[in-house]
Amino acid sequence: MERAAVFDVDGTLVDTNHLHVTTWWEAFRQAGHQVPMHAIHRAVGLASTDLIGHLLGEDRDTDQDAGLSAAHKALYGQYFDRLPALPDAGELLRRLSRDGWKVVLATSAGGAELGALRRAIDADDAIAATASADDVAAGKPAPEPVEHALELAGVPAERAVFVGDTVWDMRAGSRAGVRCVAVLCGGLPRADLEEAGADAVYADPADLLASLKESPFA
Repeated sequence: MERAAVFDVDGTLVDTNHLHVTTWWEAFRQAGHQVPMHAIHRAVGLASTDLIGHLLGEDRDTDQDAGLSAAHKALYGQYFDRLPALPDAGELLRRLSRDGWKVVLATSAGGAELGALRRAIDADDAIAATASADDVAAGKPAPEPVEHALELAGVPAERAVFVGDTVWDMRAGSRAGVRCVAVLCGGLPRADLEEAGADAVYADPADLLASLKESPFA
């Protein structure tokens, strides 16, 4: 029977979380908002509109949302040619693919951003499908991104493992009924990830690769 390995991308396979923090901070600053970087860091992983609402509140001027998202996208786009993959990210995907797992990416990125992330990972030969933010009505922590990834893989939740780096990832995976693995390379505390539903926690893709025989992928 087929199995699915579903991966978040930002902070999980590519070392981009702090780039997102800096570029969101600058986008907010340009629009007249002083938002602490630590607050932005904990919101990374949410879709753009949800991140803005989480940080500015539901009573904000929502007419600014599109401009804030566009500013962040333009600022972050300056790094597309040099996004750094995390250690052994590509090799982890290739190993799982060789072991018979259908590897699917579940990310809020799309378009040119997703292309830049895939170039950084450099493992297109191992990636069976990608579920992007454009494909679902609600982003993480809603389960839809993970559920859509499972649909693309043609695999039921009980035969899937989801790997992510944020509490939003863990909540989305838990709500989708899959086993959740967390990595610490996104910068969030182990306790927060475990409380949000992580079944196992590893330092980064290299640590998970080295521990596959004892992991939920065993």
